[in-house]
Amino acid sequence: MATAPTADPVVDSSLIRRTILVLLALIIALLDVPSLSQAAPLETVLIRDVPFVKQKPDFCGEACAEMYLRKLHVDVDQDYVFDQSGLDPALGRGCYTRELATALKRIGFRTGPVWSEIPARGAQEKLAKAFAELHADLAAGVPSIVCMHYDTKPGTTEHFRLVLGYDARTKEVVYHEPAEKVGAYRRMAREQFLELWPPKYSADKWTLVRFRLEPGKMPAAKPGERLTAPEPTPADYAQHIHKLRDRLPHDGFSIVIEKPFVVIGDEPLETVQGRARDTVQWAVTRLKKDYFTKDPTKILDIWLFRDTASYEENNVKLFQSKPTTPFGFFSDRDGALVMNIATGGGTLVHEIVHPFIASNFPDCPSWFNEGLASLYEQASERAGHIIGLTNWRLAGLQKAIKAGTVPSFETLCGTSRREFYDQDPGTNYSQARYLCYYLQERALLTKYYHAFRKNAATDRSGYKTLLSIVEEDDPDEFKKRWEEFVLGLRFSD
Repeated sequence: MATAPTADPVVDSSLIRRTILVLLALIIALLDVPSLSQAAPLETVLIRDVPFVKQKPDFCGEACAEMYLRKLHVDVDQDYVFDQSGLDPALGRGCYTRELATALKRIGFRTGPVWSEIPARGAQEKLAKAFAELHADLAAGVPSIVCMHYDTKPGTTEHFRLVLGYDARTKEVVYHEPAEKVGAYRRMAREQFLELWPPKYSADKWTLVRFRLEPGKMPAAKPGERLTAPEPTPADYAQHIHKLRDRLPHDGFSIVIEKPFVVIGDEPLETVQGRARDTVQWAVTRLKKDYFTKDPTKILDIWLFRDTASYEENNVKLFQSKPTTPFGFFSDRDGALVMNIATGGGTLVHEIVHPFIASNFPDCPSWFNEGLASLYEQASERAGHIIGLTNWRLAGLQKAIKAGTVPSFETLCGTSRREFYDQDPGTNYSQARYLCYYLQERALLTKYYHAFRKNAATDRSGYKTLLSIVEEDDPDEFKKRWEEFVLGLRFSD
């Protein structure tokens, strides 16, 4: 029986292609060959003409933002960036990632996703992908701020850098280094960059932080106009406290911001906060209500030492001298009010007056400067206004009045600084204080201050303005009535 011929098998080409692809994938996996997307070469890219600025201490992220904002012709600085973050300046540091993200978004940048976690095992593939995304943004003209380790040393701090380009020929990342004085368009090997980029908070997971600086609706500023405040800003306070912390004699100090002052005390934070609120804030609010429209032009420190031993010891450590008064003093040179707070808050209120006088009435003569300050050594409140009370200076003044040794008001008002302080007959402070007290009790003190300040160019001593305010033609009669008033006052400890 004849046998039918066998047909040729049909070749399934699609099956062959699938088989080849599977085999190729197995070979790639076995050889650990990078994927085609990873192996694709990256082109050279560079964002040019980005101005460089050096960061203020701990303001690396803020400085990175300022640099690119200047490229965009938004004339703001790193302080402005910090101020947008809402970070408490009492912490005395710059922005961390979360706070910088807040600032950049408020300014108007579209930052995209900021955080991403990658497994430590097999991290190179994830890093390569993240770098390719960063590179794609650079190619589109969008730089990035990255958070990375400062260098390869163990325990090195985290640091923000502004990435501006990539050199494909040398395989280097191009960036602005805010921590260095000459930090523009620095270069770092891509391999080292990828090693430093992810902060390694745990052994199994790493964190990638990148801010895309794609402009959205940005702040408007006229050419040459800076979007900064004339008075100290939160950034100014943060920088001030950052430096201040390095000066603290030990870790037992608490710091509280009570504008325009920074209050530092070697007591628990709650105690220092109470003193700042109940004495400093209380006095400043009421003094500004009646007298002063301008704050001191710079941030001033108020040092509150808990007792005499601390006051004397820390004066030597901080100011290299022993205090000449057991109570406290104001040092214009050091920008500091230094107090032995164990003696009470009277001296503190006295010293608070002086920097406000300096800002609001720079030509004020010593007699009125000290008279007004001394008035509030013993202070209280009447109908929402600060008032001075009788105090320990009264007894000596009453004794001098009875002895007939108190000079005329014309003589007191005419004293120079040297005459008031160095040639004091023993009554300059008390006479000036109780002249202010007399005016206060007749509701004339604030009126006199404002009139004197207005007339200072033609009445430098304030004597003519004084006679006008009290409506006296006879200076001797006025002094006699004042002396009778003072002799009728009483004070008991």
